[in-house]
Amino acid sequence: MLLNAHRKSLEKLEIKSTNMKNEIFNRYVEDVCTLFEVSKEEFFTKNKRSDLADARHLLYYLCYKRPMLIIYIQDFMKKNGYEISHSTVIYGISKVKKKVRRDPDYIRVVGDLLSND
Repeated sequence: MLLNAHRKSLEKLEIKSTNMKNEIFNRYVEDVCTLFEVSKEEFFTKNKRSDLADARHLLYYLCYKRPMLIIYIQDFMKKNGYEISHSTVIYGISKVKKKVRRDPDYIRVVGDLLSND
């Protein structure tokens, strides 16, 4: 009986955590779309246009730095109609890590977006 109560408490905590991460994800989507001047609809299309790919990579990186599990990022992207693989998220994160190391403007933008929480 005690084990069942504990299990239910953990399930509720997991749901709250997922909801909280989803809110953060959605806020980052809005911020990134504004920064790149793209609509949310465009953002979640399979278009490989460089500005859209860069925007998605930045989103993955922001979520990763939060920290957010990659499986959550995949799930939230899927809920918006955009299915991606684990390796795609990792690739996007690594692309932004390289930009952050080389470009002071990118460092500033990322810092601003992360501090908006």
